[in-house]
Amino acid sequence: MEGYAYYLQGEYALSVQQLERYLLLHPTSPDAAYAYYLRALCYYEQIAEVQRDQQGTVEALSALEEVVTRFPQTAYARDAQLKIDLCRDHLAGKEMLVGRYYQQQHNYEAALGRYQRVVADFQTTNHVAEALERIVEVNLELGLVDEARKATSVLGYNYPNSQWYRYSYNLLRNRSLLPEDSKAPTSKKRGFFGRAWHSVF
Repeated sequence: MEGYAYYLQGEYALSVQQLERYLLLHPTSPDAAYAYYLRALCYYEQIAEVQRDQQGTVEALSALEEVVTRFPQTAYARDAQLKIDLCRDHLAGKEMLVGRYYQQQHNYEAALGRYQRVVADFQTTNHVAEALERIVEVNLELGLVDEARKATSVLGYNYPNSQWYRYSYNLLRNRSLLPEDSKAPTSKKRGFFGRAWHSVF
């Protein structure tokens, strides 16, 4: 209860301290699941804006994943999973922010690394389509036409109705670089989730 009181007051560090002490003394308590969950919430509430350092997001993600691992059949785990998805989207957003900065500074190799990390490590987030389009842009700047074509193909396969595929398609078309078998962007809605992720990376 002391940990909960600190949480309500926004004293997250003190709350975590009390909760960890409780879990150390009572690891098998019936309230352990809630203690782990509340501890994760303390980290979650401290997540900073995407422009700032994301160490807090990493800590929140780790604490939330521990709730899911230890107590998978509980309501705490279900809520934690939703917050995990939000944390991952936040981290992907940070990678995109840094990648765009590097791209604007013409540091294309560094930008490419950030975008590729989003595609490889954050496939279920909302940032993947843009990351693929940015990969096309950067590869063209680096003269890597085949890599740009591959990224466009992945984008067209997974997000055929997205604005990002239209951008990539038009970028290649305007430079007469489209492969003969390229499919034009479609406005027909086609879900991404529920089918295998198609990637060349």
